[in-house]
Parts: sequence; structure tokens; C-alpha cells
Amino acid sequence: MIVREVAWDDPASVALRGDQRAEIAGRYGSPDSEPAPAPTGADITAFFVAFTDAGEPVGCGGLRQLDSTEAEIKRMFVSARHRGTGVSSAILTALEDYARGRGWLRLVLETGDRQPEAVRFYEREGYASMPNFGYYAGLESSLCFAKSLVASDPAGDAACEGCE
Repeated sequence: MIVREVAWDDPASVALRGDQRAEIAGRYGSPDSEPAPAPTGADITAFFVAFTDAGEPVGCGGLRQLDSTEAEIKRMFVSARHRGTGVSSAILTALEDYARGRGWLRLVLETGDRQPEAVRFYEREGYASMPNFGYYAGLESSLCFAKSLVASDPAGDAACEGCE
């Protein structure tokens, strides 16, 4: 498997995001259950796709920069038949490495209350529950998580003193 950065409008990226939105629509009973503005090519800083050795796109994820020290994970998805094979961990590693390379200190994300496997995955990967932020504040169906990318602060509670 290889994970590489691709353009937002790359055909593999478009197809995987379409599959992700269809799955979410099925879980929540609505084609538009997203509480925040949908990500676009204009506001996603980086987007990655995982490919099998045969070149089949099987998972994706992106980053939306929020400020000079923080970004939000967006459109994290792995096709159903490739779940449990390490694809999601590989994509998340690529996202975290990219963020560290940009000097970002923390990643945040939102997932829904009907996605327990996503919650388990993020918790296993070191993401801690946090108060809902931004558009997700006050929404009971939204669950937010954060992870510090600072080695000395594994709990994700960096105060960012001195950060701009």
C-alpha cells in the first residue's frame, strides 16, 4: 500500500469522498448531515489517498488548516472491504506527518455519534475527546477529538504558550 498526496479533484479523491458521503447519508438518513461547511478544494490544505499495490484507491483523508498551529481532519474514509487492514492508520500517519512538517501543534476532528468504529479508531490512535468546537459546538450528535503533535504532550492539552 502507498499513501500519497493528491489534488482535491483527482478522480480517486472524488470517488472515495463520494463513497464516504453515501455511507454517512445511509447512517444518518440524510444526504446532507454535515453540520459544518463542506470542505472544498479551496480550503483543504492537503488531501491524501491510499492505494493498493495494484493501484486501487481504498482510503482517503485531508487537512483543513484552522490557524497557524492547528488543523482539522476532514473526509477520513476507508472503503468497507479494506477496513481492518491498516489503511486508516497509514492515512492518519500521513496526515500527522504532514502537519508536523508544517509546524502545526495539534489536530482536531469531528465525527458523528453513529460512527462508533471511528470513535474507537481515533481513541486507539491517541486522540482524546474534547469539547465540541466551531460549527459543532452544542450539537449532541457531534463528537470532537484532538491530538497534540508535540512529543512532550501526548494528552493533546498543549496550551501553545508562545505560539502564534
